[in-house]
Amino acid sequence: MNFFELFGVERRLQLDGDWLQKRFYQLSREFHPDRFAARPPTERLEAEQKSAMLNDAYRILRDPIARAEYVLKQEGFDIGEQRTKDVPPELLEEVFELNMALEEARMGDEDARNQLRGMHQHFLEMRNGVDTELQSLYSAFDTAADGDGREVLQRIRGVLNRRRYIRNLVSEVEKELAP
Repeated sequence: MNFFELFGVERRLQLDGDWLQKRFYQLSREFHPDRFAARPPTERLEAEQKSAMLNDAYRILRDPIARAEYVLKQEGFDIGEQRTKDVPPELLEEVFELNMALEEARMGDEDARNQLRGMHQHFLEMRNGVDTELQSLYSAFDTAADGDGREVLQRIRGVLNRRRYIRNLVSEVEKELAP
């Protein structure tokens, strides 16, 4: 049983968070191991397994990024961690500038620290733009005809890779700017 089936919902990339939370609480009560305390060991074990799966499913389905990655995995797409050598071409200049500013900041250059603060804001804006793009692609996936879904997933995979790389850039800047 996949996570969508467990929640009794069609496989979609856009889900109502309030509905998902209510459904999670409903299923949590239904599968809670305490309800099976007086039952045979096999039923108790099954309840524990369902409860654990439910928690995993909720953790994945409530997060739009994790949900998209879950669907990609189900469809056989590789979503391995972004490697540093795989810089998205449109980010090459930003990465170069960031590395220069990081090096200068580590040598005590206060102007470079100020530059990093600006870069941090720029990267956050880039991430927000990517999130908006993902929402549009999620909608396209949810309404796609069967044959078109894989094409949309391929595009989602590329945007998620770019988002992961931007997230790493944000983290690098935040580490350097941390007191």
